[in-house]
Amino acid sequence: MKKSGTLLLSDYAAQVAATDVLGQSDFNPVLQGLYGEVGGIMATAKKHVREQSAFPGFKKAAEEEFGDTLWYLAAVCRRIDASLEDVFAAAANHGDFRNVGAASDITEGMMAYIAMPVAAPVQLDTALVRLGQAAASLLGSVAPDRASLVAFARAYLDALFAAGLTFADVARGNIRKARGAFLEPGTADLVSLDFDTEFGREEQLPREFRVRVNQRGSGKSYLQWNGVFIGDPLTDNIADRDGYRFHDVFHFAYAAILHWSPVIRALIKHKRKSNSKYDEEQDSGRAIVVEEGLTAWIFSKAKELNFFETQKKVSLGILKTIAEFVSGYEVEKCPLKLWERAILDGYAVFRQMKENEGGWIVGNREQRTIAYLPLESKE
Repeated sequence: MKKSGTLLLSDYAAQVAATDVLGQSDFNPVLQGLYGEVGGIMATAKKHVREQSAFPGFKKAAEEEFGDTLWYLAAVCRRIDASLEDVFAAAANHGDFRNVGAASDITEGMMAYIAMPVAAPVQLDTALVRLGQAAASLLGSVAPDRASLVAFARAYLDALFAAGLTFADVARGNIRKARGAFLEPGTADLVSLDFDTEFGREEQLPREFRVRVNQRGSGKSYLQWNGVFIGDPLTDNIADRDGYRFHDVFHFAYAAILHWSPVIRALIKHKRKSNSKYDEEQDSGRAIVVEEGLTAWIFSKAKELNFFETQKKVSLGILKTIAEFVSGYEVEKCPLKLWERAILDGYAVFRQMKENEGGWIVGNREQRTIAYLPLESKE
């Protein structure tokens, strides 16, 4: 019987299947992706060996690389109609490993921590070489067979344990990452992502808002909320007039879609001062600096992409960096897909604001939307 809280490989395979948007009959991108992730494992391990204590994020980085590799292995299994749990059961069925749990656990589907090494793990360098060789063997095949997948899974287990990682942590972390980055959050998921609902309205970000943005002859932009000027007049602060004077649009996009923006809380004086912990850790100086720095960094990437004008997605690399930026703050709970929506919708408003040198920012937290209206509009 499956124990409460136990993650089975069948669970893992089912939960990540919906995130696989690659062609189901084309092995090349999947095999190339797997090979690339194995390269990522090697690069991470090399950095750890070279930098030692100067690379404190090794465990987290390694778990992510192993998780991405597991995702591609599951994708290969789907394409040849092989069971991921059966592949790992066969891979772990040799003298150096023992399965964890009762036989009844195994028949329901291999546990995500699947097996533990009986003897001391092989040296990391040796394990990585074997993993690379197994990946190269898969890459060289037109369509892998089950035996080659089992060989790769065995090399994967050896490398994972040699790196001092736990299979369950790798699998769970990859589920969170894959589903958060590629699947739209459901209504139930969004309910828990409202960070100030327990506070009074004077300490909440407004549920609906209309903010007037007007550029004057000086080239500076001004914000008005409820008829009151807020914040300082802004210029682009750069020789290249790139429209950054309108960047408050992005903070309002975060407020409407992510229900998070220390910057806006400070501007409209809606910090959660009734709770000193929230006020100090979530709403004040450092959090504000993080949001401003993140916004400026995203803007630098957006300029290279014509401010996302023709983009329907935000690269996973950008989204992963955002997750690193906001680690430790309440907004880290938001899935990357929600960040993608905030960025794309925010930049859609920004492009109109820049073109028309002003306008209305219209936000709705209940619907998690942000929109643009021209200044002359009364709606």
